[in-house]
Amino acid sequence: MRPRRRPATYALLALLALAAAGFTALGVWQLERLQWKRALIARVEARLQAAPQPPPGPAQWPTVNAERDEYRRVVLSGRYLPVPDTLTQAVTDFGAGHWVLSALRDADGRVVLVNRGFVPAGTRPAPPAAGAVQVRGLLRMSEPGGGFLRANRPAEGRWYSRDVAAIARARGLPDAAPFFVDAEAAPGDPPWPRAGLTVVRFRNQHLQYALTWFALAALALWGLWRVLSEARRLRHHAADADA
Repeated sequence: MRPRRRPATYALLALLALAAAGFTALGVWQLERLQWKRALIARVEARLQAAPQPPPGPAQWPTVNAERDEYRRVVLSGRYLPVPDTLTQAVTDFGAGHWVLSALRDADGRVVLVNRGFVPAGTRPAPPAAGAVQVRGLLRMSEPGGGFLRANRPAEGRWYSRDVAAIARARGLPDAAPFFVDAEAAPGDPPWPRAGLTVVRFRNQHLQYALTWFALAALALWGLWRVLSEARRLRHHAADADA
């Protein structure tokens, strides 16, 4: 008598087939992400090599975004405003400390927050330069919030992220740009804050992820083959027994 396939066998076959298809789809998606990440890195590297340009004006602020604008080299000419610096917590190669953000009004009347650099914990940063200044740096996007456990507390003066909108509200700067500028180091800068510490680094492990998903897909296909082979062997064994 020929053995009947149990429903569990059909369920296992379906599960393995779905797993193989799902893992393959995830691998293909990671390859697409890999191409996107490589293109992003190429764009950023081109921006870092370009000559600095004035930052986007108010008419462009609604369309400023990370993919197109972050890490653009910009140049600002203006004066720092007499408002308190904002210190946001940071960790660099110099240890724990703060980024020092100061408000600058440029020659066109725009207010831009400038990250003048890093200062170690317990160190008093030098005040912004008086008079007309020129600042070169990298355009950076706002960092809203600060996280659930480390939410910014403006009323207490505790800042864990460079949230431009929140800082502008706390400092009474309604016309501030929706981005900030990481200042480049310049001759004559004070020891602290230390400018030019922007780290431009992108995690790019999409190829490893893709290979992992494809390996899992291959494993699922191997399992599918094993189940089918075992079912075929049992059928042949039953046919020989009937003969």
